[in-house]
Amino acid sequence: MNRLASILRRSSLIAACAALLAGPALAGPSAIVEDLKGKLDKLDVMDYVEPGQVVQLKPGDVLVLGYLKSCVRETIAGGKVTVGEEQSAVDGGKVERAKFACDGGKLQLSAEQAGKSGAMVFRKKPTDKPGAAAEAPQVTIFSTVPAVSAAAPGQLTIERIDQAGQPVSVKMTAAKMDLAKAGVKLEPGGTYRAAIGEKKVVFAVDAKATPGAGPLAGRLIQF
Repeated sequence: MNRLASILRRSSLIAACAALLAGPALAGPSAIVEDLKGKLDKLDVMDYVEPGQVVQLKPGDVLVLGYLKSCVRETIAGGKVTVGEEQSAVDGGKVERAKFACDGGKLQLSAEQAGKSGAMVFRKKPTDKPGAAAEAPQVTIFSTVPAVSAAAPGQLTIERIDQAGQPVSVKMTAAKMDLAKAGVKLEPGGTYRAAIGEKKVVFAVDAKATPGAGPLAGRLIQF
């Protein structure tokens, strides 16, 4: 029994050391910058922010965040902002929160991406149709105007796949782009395939999607 207890203690010690060496789990981005007013170092529209990240706003600065999981949009004026999982903690400033339609929970982060680029991947919805998984919508947007975030600029093509339609082609001069600026308008209830090079994302436009631009987190297509 003494030998067994010694083995168990040694195993527990090894496991604890391994956990310490591995460090804390990577949480990944929890929100996207929807808009801002003022000059904020290393932060721009469509940038991702992570839990624990601190943003100091000067008087007159305004930061708008869209939380990807909770579908909460925050308009923050001044103060110290500490990004959370589902909402921010604001000290010395004012914050207004509003819910919006988004595909919260459909975004997940791989360990490799969390450690390197912070890019996000979409989890496919289950389907009962054999062979249909590749064309099943991976995410739903709630506006007829998508916003796209990719690893690099390139030629973007959006093609409707649930029925015939005219493909849309946009040259992205930046890795992140709000397609409202390119005049792109999709149809509510449609299913589309977006492609940049060899990367593809299949997405659906909600049947009750509102026309025009809305919160970025509710209309984001991420490659």
